Amino acid sequence: MIDYILNVAVGISAGVGAVISALPKLQPHTLSICLGILLILTFVNLRGVREVGVIFMIPTYLFVGCLSLVLGIGAYKILLHGGHPVPEVPPPRLSPPIAAISAWLILKAFASGCTALTGVEAVSNGVTAFREPRTKSARITLTVVISVLILLLFGIAHLVRAYSIGATLPGQPGYESVLSQLTAAVAGKGLFYYITTGAILTVLAFSANTSFADFPRLCRAVAENRYLPYPFTFRGRRLVYSYGIYALVFLSGSLLVIFEGVTDRLIPLFAVGAFLAFTLSQAGMVMHWKKAGGKHAYGSMLINGIGAVATGIAVCIILAAKFTEGAWITALLIPSLMLLMHSIRRHYDSIWKETTDPRPADLKGITHPLVVVPIDRWSRVAEKALRVAYALSDDIRVLHIVTEADENSGSQLQGVWAKNIEEPAIQAGLQAPELVIIKSPYRFVVTPIYEYILELECRNPDRYVAVLVPESVERRWLYYILHSQRATALKLILYRKGDRRIIVIDVPWYLTS
Repeated sequence: MIDYILNVAVGISAGVGAVISALPKLQPHTLSICLGILLILTFVNLRGVREVGVIFMIPTYLFVGCLSLVLGIGAYKILLHGGHPVPEVPPPRLSPPIAAISAWLILKAFASGCTALTGVEAVSNGVTAFREPRTKSARITLTVVISVLILLLFGIAHLVRAYSIGATLPGQPGYESVLSQLTAAVAGKGLFYYITTGAILTVLAFSANTSFADFPRLCRAVAENRYLPYPFTFRGRRLVYSYGIYALVFLSGSLLVIFEGVTDRLIPLFAVGAFLAFTLSQAGMVMHWKKAGGKHAYGSMLINGIGAVATGIAVCIILAAKFTEGAWITALLIPSLMLLMHSIRRHYDSIWKETTDPRPADLKGITHPLVVVPIDRWSRVAEKALRVAYALSDDIRVLHIVTEADENSGSQLQGVWAKNIEEPAIQAGLQAPELVIIKSPYRFVVTPIYEYILELECRNPDRYVAVLVPESVERRWLYYILHSQRATALKLILYRKGDRRIIVIDVPWYLTS
């Protein structure tokens, strides 16, 4: 999960880094551009665009094609000039070396380079999306991805050495990515340079879409095992797991804000999460082959075991080399998330244990509930609530709170009680409701109501207490600010302080004007 979150932040920030390299004037707006791209990706995924793979395929081919041209032209110029090509646009001069090559320096370089391997796991995660035969198609795809990765890394490493290109300080004036320097040195800063930069931006920003596709599904799988809240299993109107997308956007956006959209500050976190995921998945495959058995089980266990050891060593190296640069956040975040998930699971388990009842339903000795209807004045809303109350029970208490203002001006409900409520009830052959008046000298309304209901529940330990809450429902959300929201407050406080024998029933009156 951490890997997917960081993939969004790193992919977007790296794409924006390409734009900043081509247009340095936009550097002060790095974070704003990152958040803008994040919002666009969020909107696209929440809309549930069909055939999203076809849309993302075009910039991917353009990216590989442009970089292949850069490497091809650069290799030709190296041969043409005997290994010392003349750059079209000279790159920034390399700073003098400040440290000799050491084992620690090699380990740090290894830790940085390992991040180039991340992303290949997307193929294994998306096997179900391939056409039949799925396994064969996924293997071919993974082979192509790794082959392209090897060729691009080898070609870039060879050309940057020949053209004397080095990294510049990220987030600082004059920053320019290695790919931007290389493209400018090989082909100049013409139309092809900007097409290549656009392809880099698009493909890196779109690489974040892997997380938008897989993170919500992963959250759903974890939530189905009760380690995340159940809403993560719900599909939205567009049949996407909206809660997973919201969580992904919030967390990745927070990382972009904290690290100001600078890729190099996010890479240490990304590498730890990715390689830890690799280690766990390889170790899981070892256990899978051990349980499955079969003719080739021991060979497969050996391959996955070597993979688990290799990626585990990489995790340790990355943690040690990048700890002070931000890797400590991931090292702290992973156990924290595990504890959070276990606490969620314990909560769901306790609910299941408390509510599960294997016994047959006990339907003997059922009595009508005590019904409480709190109203402030006689109205059509109150009449509807009273009719619903009689449908439940004849034992009804109409609760009315009298404040200082009511005592001075006279309560409207008390004035019409006999004519509008008592007499119609008797004429209909019903027991007249009991009028309960509570004086509130401090103008509190909600507090006296729930205190009376709790007291009524204590006095009647063998009966349910049904509280009918009349409430006006506006057609437009803006109009809600014109109302006191006491009904909502009463329901919330009864949910919070009530017991299992208190039933809260909402009686809505839908306003038409």
